[in-house]
Amino acid sequence: MADWTERYRPSTLSEVRGNDKARDAFAEWARSWDDHREAVILHGSPGVGKTSAAHALASDMGWETVELNASDQRTADVIERFAGRAARNATLGGSAAGGGASGGDTASRQLVILDEADNIHGNYDRGGASAITKLVKESGQPIVLIANEFYDISRGLRNACRDIEFRDVSARSIVPVLRDVCRKEGIEFESDALQRIAERNRGDLRGAINDLQAACEGRSSIAVEDVVTADRDKAMGIFPFLDAVLKEESAEESLRSAYAVDETPDDLTKWIEDNMLDVYDAGEATRAYDFLANADVWLGRVRASQNYSYWRYATDNAAAGVAAARDGTKGGWTRYGRPQFWPSSDSTADEVVGKIAEASGCSVATARREVLPFLSAVTHHCKPRDLTVAMAAAYDLDEAGVAFVTGSGESTNKVESIVEDARERREERMADHAEGAFAGGAARADDSLDAGDDAAPDREGREAGSAADGTADDGGPNGGGPNDRSAADEDVDAEDDDGQSGLSDFV
Repeated sequence: MADWTERYRPSTLSEVRGNDKARDAFAEWARSWDDHREAVILHGSPGVGKTSAAHALASDMGWETVELNASDQRTADVIERFAGRAARNATLGGSAAGGGASGGDTASRQLVILDEADNIHGNYDRGGASAITKLVKESGQPIVLIANEFYDISRGLRNACRDIEFRDVSARSIVPVLRDVCRKEGIEFESDALQRIAERNRGDLRGAINDLQAACEGRSSIAVEDVVTADRDKAMGIFPFLDAVLKEESAEESLRSAYAVDETPDDLTKWIEDNMLDVYDAGEATRAYDFLANADVWLGRVRASQNYSYWRYATDNAAAGVAAARDGTKGGWTRYGRPQFWPSSDSTADEVVGKIAEASGCSVATARREVLPFLSAVTHHCKPRDLTVAMAAAYDLDEAGVAFVTGSGESTNKVESIVEDARERREERMADHAEGAFAGGAARADDSLDAGDDAAPDREGREAGSAADGTADDGGPNGGGPNDRSAADEDVDAEDDDGQSGLSDFV
């Protein structure tokens, strides 16, 4: 039996169900592409019609499609070879497209579709995110990125694109689709059976069609008893959860939604706190903050006692309490933001903290609790630049590390130039240290601290300490040359120079 989801995939945007606003915004993006020339990110839960909408749009506009999905290796080289060629006005046959940068016949354009853009990671995808960001900035053809989780995409890429959210498809919109499929397949049906399938899929249109096909296999009719009664095990998305708590559901319903979200109570509390003021007025927020404060107390008890049974009290306050603080329901659409200063990934945070701890000679806990917040404050958004370069050089941070500490976009030119300057600075220091090993202590003392004039007080302190130890800049206790010192002493000095990566190096 052929896959019904493919057989009945929409061939035109008008057949896309359940996301009328998103569908219309997508069509308008395509019609006005010559005016803005931006890429677009379609994001939302799996099965809501994002990929189908992209192909339907191409059909409506008469555009060819070039698709790169998660099953392909999406390295920088692959992206440039396939998607890059299309985006830079080369048709599939290799000739120049008439709808290039200067406009022309829109029918000769190609729509570049990059599926699962939020899932570019690992060795096979190395360099892929940077290549895509560069591609969308330089493209002469329309590009559609498709993602389940909008905030799993790098900030630089998000900022370079327009975004359109596809919401979960309501049961009311799913039922007519199932009814049409049954009629085309010649399947008699009970309305309650289709309603049951729609409700149990909780917004997943593709899943509903798959369930319908499974229930109809070997039958010419479908009744309620033919539908498996167990609900599909599907976690609620974070954005529908925020809508439930901040806009739509009662305290009791919000609490149920909290248990359906695949997030810990401390993360849910952060999401609610950071987005609440975009929805609540002053009076509602005042009441809600009391509940958030109570939630924070319970989270603190969890951290102190490691008794995770207290989590339920934090959830009660953060979800049910904040919902109860609201005066009625609220409508409209809100663009929710990721909690401020939240790392893009735990692995990035662990790597940065590990480098700070190793270079500073402190524990990982101290680096995370005391040093990292200080670095974030003094280099916020990469200002001042020289200080940020010095920090990146001191801890040997890459683009992801600098973006994590400063809060800037990982793929921005600013961060990339800072990392490049930091790399050059480290190379210069390594060269200076190697030369100074045989040229005398004075050269090393002058060249080992090139992080700027701000390091002068610390340098004076070390010089004073060296003098007290009888190893002043002249290289020996009595002003002798470097040859008066042992090889072991030289090794110790080389270690000290290379280890000058603590806070004092750039503060």
